[in-house]
Amino acid sequence: MAYLKWMNKQSRLVKIIFCLPILDILWGIYRVVDTIVHFNLIRLVCAILWLVFGGFILWVLDLICIILTGHIFWFKG
Repeated sequence: MAYLKWMNKQSRLVKIIFCLPILDILWGIYRVVDTIVHFNLIRLVCAILWLVFGGFILWVLDLICIILTGHIFWFKG
């Protein structure tokens, strides 16, 4: 829970930096922790898949969403 609050408090510039290909694992961990807190099995599977493949392909979606909205590309729970 503290990790979620810490990530949410970061500035937009820091969030953009966290979207870079190798650092996007931080957002993958964010998704996993968020789904564990809200306990949604389908979202947990999606978060784990994002964690595995996000560093290679899906980081672009995070980057675009952070720039446009200030939040990562993810389901609202």
